[in-house]
Amino acid sequence: MSEIEPSANIGVVGLAVMGSNLARNLASREGNTVAVYNRTTAKTDALLEAHPEAGFVHTATVQEFADSLQKPRTAIIMVKAGRPTDAVIDELCEVFEAGDVIVDGGNSLFTDTIRREKAVRETGINFVGCGISGGEEGALKGPSLMPGGSVEGYKTLGPILSTIAAVAEGEPCVTHVGTDGAGHFVKMVHNGIEYADMQLIGEAYDLIRQGTGASPAQIADIFGKWNDGELNSYLIEITAEVLRQTDAETGKALVDVIVDQAGAKGTGAWTVQTALDLGIPVSGIAEAVFARSLSSKPKQRAVTGDLPGPSASAVDDAEAFIEDVRLALFASKIVAYSQGFDLIVQGAEEYDWDIKKGDIAAIWRGGCIIRAQFLNRITDAYADEPDLVALLSAPYFREALTAAQDGWRRVVVAAAQSGIPAPAFSSSLAYYDGLRAERLPAALVQGQRDFFGAHTYKRTDKEGTFHTLWSGDRSEVTAEDTH
Repeated sequence: MSEIEPSANIGVVGLAVMGSNLARNLASREGNTVAVYNRTTAKTDALLEAHPEAGFVHTATVQEFADSLQKPRTAIIMVKAGRPTDAVIDELCEVFEAGDVIVDGGNSLFTDTIRREKAVRETGINFVGCGISGGEEGALKGPSLMPGGSVEGYKTLGPILSTIAAVAEGEPCVTHVGTDGAGHFVKMVHNGIEYADMQLIGEAYDLIRQGTGASPAQIADIFGKWNDGELNSYLIEITAEVLRQTDAETGKALVDVIVDQAGAKGTGAWTVQTALDLGIPVSGIAEAVFARSLSSKPKQRAVTGDLPGPSASAVDDAEAFIEDVRLALFASKIVAYSQGFDLIVQGAEEYDWDIKKGDIAAIWRGGCIIRAQFLNRITDAYADEPDLVALLSAPYFREALTAAQDGWRRVVVAAAQSGIPAPAFSSSLAYYDGLRAERLPAALVQGQRDFFGAHTYKRTDKEGTFHTLWSGDRSEVTAEDTH
């Protein structure tokens, strides 16, 4: 047994940048004493040396870490997702006891969190998968927090998380999302929406630059103005900052010396894969993921760069075109969030989570990467109609789409005619038109499926399931539903 006194009310395992910043955030809040542990003790030593004001409790072993925590012990794991997280959980389970709380604060796949919660629950220890959004700055100054897990675990953890969360309109950006993997599921969807939002902003920039010839600095001013209106958001704000940045070495706009290959950590792909499994169309998010993939295929791009395309020409009225792009951006953003919340609803139904959609929108208003004024409208929409079937059908968003759609359509047409790729704008408009269509060509698809695979179909004029004897006399017979 170690001789360390249990003086800390919260502990952090894993002291890379995110873990260190989260530990510093915790330590800066009144009432918190933070124990810290890292597999490499040198990182622990460096953190204490750099921040003596934090009053961290230094621990060199997992046993010392456990002994330093007051009961019920609470520890937040901030290590790489996957096997490293499993290894730390196993270590903590050996030194923790029933009633203690283990929190995975990494970007874990929600199905892994479901598995881990089930296994840890058998020991009597509470396991929480907590989505944390806001990046390094958010971890230090106030993130948006999405904890899942048991209600019992949240009773211990909730008050601590409330001390470090971002605050929006006087409320901490944290809520108990639901049981087992709910927190990491919602964080995954958050990241998927983030992919879409970033791609849409990128397309808006590209359309304005290629369509009007505006410089990055001039486009920065445009985004700055947009940030004063309904598009007000963290991502619009930082986009203006990036576009204003000049490269010190070349004197060019920094955006022009950055290689145009976008990286990804996988959460966007998880969102799309999960949506496919659950049968939820998230086309805007999917196109954003695919756009990053396409950008990162230099060999294919090198051999296809001379493929024929239209003769690009500047738009006739630059000011009007820029306003159309703004409208298209706002409309497509509405679609991305609507698709994301559809996925949350279906995930909650599939995994038996009681996720309150308005609460999710509320905690995304501050701290996280997709924080935006826009989220207040989503919170209001679900407050007015908790069982809202489609977000874009809410009165505010219906009106916004009505006002935006003509400009949105003009932008998609201009992009196609000019050969400027705008996959997220285009797919978002197609989704919108698909929802509002009285009839879809799915009827023909179902007829094709019945022809080659006897997959059956339903009729518009009577109940039942049917099959046409295509290889016989082509009469129709009743059949068992094989949709």
